[in-house]
Amino acid sequence: PEILMGEGLQMAGYGPINGELQQLGRPHFCTAESLLNLTAQSVHSFRERHLLHKPEGIVVSGSGISHDALVELAAANFGHISPTSTNNNNASRTIPSIYTGGEYRLQRPPNPNPAKDEFTHVAIAFEVGGWHSPDLVPTCVLQTLLGGGSSFSAGGPGKGMYSRLYREILNMYRWAESAEAFSSFHSESGLWGISGSCKPQKIREMTRAMVEHFLKLKDVCVTDEELDRARNMLKCNVLTQLESRLVLFEDIGRQILTYGKREDALTMCAKIDAVTKEDIQKVVHRAIEKPPTLSTVGIDIKNVPKVEEVTQWLGQGLPKKSWF
Repeated sequence: PEILMGEGLQMAGYGPINGELQQLGRPHFCTAESLLNLTAQSVHSFRERHLLHKPEGIVVSGSGISHDALVELAAANFGHISPTSTNNNNASRTIPSIYTGGEYRLQRPPNPNPAKDEFTHVAIAFEVGGWHSPDLVPTCVLQTLLGGGSSFSAGGPGKGMYSRLYREILNMYRWAESAEAFSSFHSESGLWGISGSCKPQKIREMTRAMVEHFLKLKDVCVTDEELDRARNMLKCNVLTQLESRLVLFEDIGRQILTYGKREDALTMCAKIDAVTKEDIQKVVHRAIEKPPTLSTVGIDIKNVPKVEEVTQWLGQGLPKKSWF
């Protein structure tokens, strides 16, 4: 359900314009209707058109290998590829997607296993900047600060319990099964938000708890303690990941494709340390000014508020009286 909910966020957040699907709003997974069109010939044609005859879109990266050896291997395996005139075809160019906001609701059939608990999942997201935005690093710090996860901590008791969503949702409300911040970035745009899950009877309260946290971030700066913890945790995550050679050469390839250069770990850490409380609050303000995107998946979604009601909550704020 989490994967379907994430796909729903993309489809609703970048909804059709003038009846035409946007590139970021297309389904991630092949639909049942399109499955019959997927043939060996169509896969071969895609490979020919987008990979074999588009050398400017190929990056060969490596770790634990000398530069000269990598160049020699690249020349031997890819040196014969030459660009074709189809690269200049307007149809092959990426058309930037425009954020629309919206709603995605998917009611699923009951699980055949009666022993498995059925939870309703909901996510609320807003548009933030993409890979080239100055808000990229502050958004990553914000996601780490909110943190969260599931009510069961796989790393042992106390793991991640100091993040805001753990302290103020998972530890506060016994009915909360999960609450977690997320983000996804693309060249021209990105999404940042909070997702949660619980029994269907409490999903309205979960949604309002998520809205409450958006409003709190907008109105009140995060504390110095929270900010320091989030920055240190994000730096730790980045450096730990880069200890793996598999992650390292993938990071090199992705950065070259995205930026045309690679920033080292020291530069990344300096950018993380430079994030201030004011930077985070500005990111939240700019995000919440735009229409929200709501996505929900479950066997019972009737209690999930409509996106119009969530928009009203965000505009008017929530009553001070407890609603739990």
